Amino acid sequence: MYEQEPVKIFVVEDDPAYTKFLQYVLGLNPDFEVTSFSTGKECLDNLYQKPAIVTLDYSLPDMPGEKVLQEVKSYDTSIQVVIISAQEKIGTAVELLKLGAYDYITKDEDTKNRLLNTINNARQNISLIKEIDHLKQEISEKYEFDKSIIGNSSALKKVFSLLEKAVKTNITVSITGETGTGKELVAKAIHYNSTRKKKQFVAVNIAAIPSELMESELFGHEKGAFTGANTRRIGKFEEAEGGTIFLDEIGEMDLNLQAKLLRVIQEREVTRIGGNDVIKLDIRLIVATHRDLAEEVKKGNFREDLYYRLLGLPVHLPPLRDRGKDVIVLAKYFLQSFSKDNGLPSLKLSSEAQDKLLNYPFPGNVRELRSIIELAAVMANEQEVSAEDINFNSVSKETNFLFEEMSLKDYTFKIIRYYLDKYDNNVLQVAAKLDIGKSTIYRYLKEMEEEAL
Repeated sequence: MYEQEPVKIFVVEDDPAYTKFLQYVLGLNPDFEVTSFSTGKECLDNLYQKPAIVTLDYSLPDMPGEKVLQEVKSYDTSIQVVIISAQEKIGTAVELLKLGAYDYITKDEDTKNRLLNTINNARQNISLIKEIDHLKQEISEKYEFDKSIIGNSSALKKVFSLLEKAVKTNITVSITGETGTGKELVAKAIHYNSTRKKKQFVAVNIAAIPSELMESELFGHEKGAFTGANTRRIGKFEEAEGGTIFLDEIGEMDLNLQAKLLRVIQEREVTRIGGNDVIKLDIRLIVATHRDLAEEVKKGNFREDLYYRLLGLPVHLPPLRDRGKDVIVLAKYFLQSFSKDNGLPSLKLSSEAQDKLLNYPFPGNVRELRSIIELAAVMANEQEVSAEDINFNSVSKETNFLFEEMSLKDYTFKIIRYYLDKYDNNVLQVAAKLDIGKSTIYRYLKEMEEEAL
């Protein structure tokens, strides 16, 4: 738990005798630091002292208790306000609790016990809030751009430039890139570097949820809305209130649901399935896809009006093969992290292993690199990862060179080199597989060596 500190309490009470009573009750705990004020204005003027708890008389001479409550909560929502009043009207108590009061205590013979119990509970609540804030701060630091998105390439620096712009406003961000390039990581980095970082980040993978369940998942439903709806369900949009909702693989969304999503985005409100209440939304929207949505619009698979609503600030994540030596930077980072997490000795990448990584196009991108490095860490026998420890198991490895833009001559080199590696440099076998003469292979090999010099 977050370490508890002395609790600073403001007592706001215009009756001098009752003020002394409250000071005595609270003074029984040496961990409570009590300061009293006789007016609402005095209390508000001293909020800079950062009290944790305020006990507030409902009937003050200079302003209504609900006004003071609202001003306190407006100044700092974490301050716990306990109303102490001679009034016993249930309606008044309910309204004050709705405005953010932590508790409502009536002035009677049981005030002392109730007050101490309430203050102790509020103290625990404050401690929990501090712990949560501490954890959120750690998360925010974890997702600082230069810590969460690793690399120094010019391609990645362009992404950083866009992300810096993204966090300054609430503009919708559309992230594109191949599978495995880190789209959710970028979405989290945007959220945790924005003004919404203390609120929820809610991620939804559209491709992972059956289409018949998607509407309920996103927008929620009321009890009895359909067969099996035994309780009310809060949708992901409501869950993200005040924070960010991230819709991953948005290109996989059903056309019928696209129309409903468009309305929610336009109106910034949602109605649960089977319900009538309109729920206003204050959210940041980030979407991602590996598809070309403009092309999907042309094919009739994606609504054009929704496409323009979602476009916002486009951020394209470059594939790993276009990020140059970021491959090595990331590989070393993953190697260090995996070794540390698994109690392995510190490992280094041999120069041969680095060359092998640099010459591979990584169709699975960063995700594939991480998997390869973690396996290499396990396979390594010494304090160094060798080229033999690097194993490429891509399902598309026989055609992954097609991801690169090269001349026909360079493609031919790649094809010959691939088959020579596959068949242990057996030129006769490669010649038979490619249906070319072995002299052609030797000629290309010679040219490859000359160009490498």
